[in-house]
Amino acid sequence: MADTQQFNPGMSLAGAVDLESLKHQVKADPGQQGGAPKAGGYVVDTSENTFQAMVQTSSTFPILLLLWTPGDDRLIDLARKLGDAVNALKGKIQLSRIDATANPSIAQALQVQGLPALFGLIGGRPMPILQGLPHDDELQQVIDQIIPQLIQLAQQSGATGTAPYTEASGDDGGSDSADDVAGGDGDGGKAQQVPPEHMQAHLLAQNGDYEGAAAAYERILEANPADGLAAREHAKAVLLARAGESNVREVRAQAAANPDDVEAQLAVADVDMIGGQIDDAFGRLLDYLAAGHRDQIEPVRHRLLEYFAIPEANDPRLSRARRRLATLMY
Repeated sequence: MADTQQFNPGMSLAGAVDLESLKHQVKADPGQQGGAPKAGGYVVDTSENTFQAMVQTSSTFPILLLLWTPGDDRLIDLARKLGDAVNALKGKIQLSRIDATANPSIAQALQVQGLPALFGLIGGRPMPILQGLPHDDELQQVIDQIIPQLIQLAQQSGATGTAPYTEASGDDGGSDSADDVAGGDGDGGKAQQVPPEHMQAHLLAQNGDYEGAAAAYERILEANPADGLAAREHAKAVLLARAGESNVREVRAQAAANPDDVEAQLAVADVDMIGGQIDDAFGRLLDYLAAGHRDQIEPVRHRLLEYFAIPEANDPRLSRARRRLATLMY
């Protein structure tokens, strides 16, 4: 997280979780009757493996962080109301839910002393909102006043983008949240079926070794060039290995100050892709070519071909970008 403390995966959260929660466990899976609400729309689930990518997107749009225990029935109504409020805003803000017991290093880094805990996140900087279960009037104040203030503050700081929409079924339908780009399941807990030959690469990505994952997926593609899933995961791993640790503010400032520099434009397009702003990434590079930089067609074309492997094949943004690239090339 920008300008905050380092993460220490594996640190214990002992004492931070109310032991009373053991009496309130629910057995239903997310989305089932009696269970926690499922992720979807503008609500995503984030883990330690995908946290950094999610933090980076907060320079594009504001994020509401909810640290909770999905299996605690006292928190289900809170998560549902926050999700409904965020989804009603149509991408002006994203709700990122973090299971604090499964991801203790995040709770430790944010110095969480009790659950639930709610933070605003803009430009990589966390802003504490509440800790502990809020009363109804406190929750209504968060929905009616705090969330609009976060959106306004984000806009003032230049984070004017729109959060990507994700289908609740787990079918990303062409929208990539940080969790999805980073290789998370993105569907509120439903595990993706991983082919056996992909397992090594998948585990490397889950552990944040994107360079190793990219190399492993490349070997899979050498053996089977028609493996579409490997091609997609390879492109995501290459992107995150190259730009996963980028300082978003610096990258955007460099691109604005150097509009003719192809490397600066490629770098900010990477940031857009990681943030789920696929149209922005495509449009930025295509506009760069259209502005008279035809001598840079090859590096731009190569980067776009990488990006084209990430959305679903039927994504309309992909077909539009392919057509425009072909027009600009010939």
